[in-house]
Amino acid sequence: MKEPFKQKSLSQFKKAIGMLNKVIKMAEDDFYCMDILQQSLAVNGIIRSANKTILENHLNSCFKKGMQTKNAKTQQQLIEEVLRIVNKS
Repeated sequence: MKEPFKQKSLSQFKKAIGMLNKVIKMAEDDFYCMDILQQSLAVNGIIRSANKTILENHLNSCFKKGMQTKNAKTQQQLIEEVLRIVNKS
């Protein structure tokens, strides 16, 4: 993974961990349900953002390089790989 993308995604994941620990503590301390839910959704948002960063890196490096080959099988595999990930998100 290219360095700027790596640093950005790692930072996002670490932030999500910190926030998730906060959510766990809030649940343990019986905070108001909607406050817990709001923080949990914020964690999801950060993870989605990190995933987008990783996908962007992949499309601009590995995927782009693979699509420049003349091998139709490799190109199709790359397309299917991206579609599988997009369908999971």
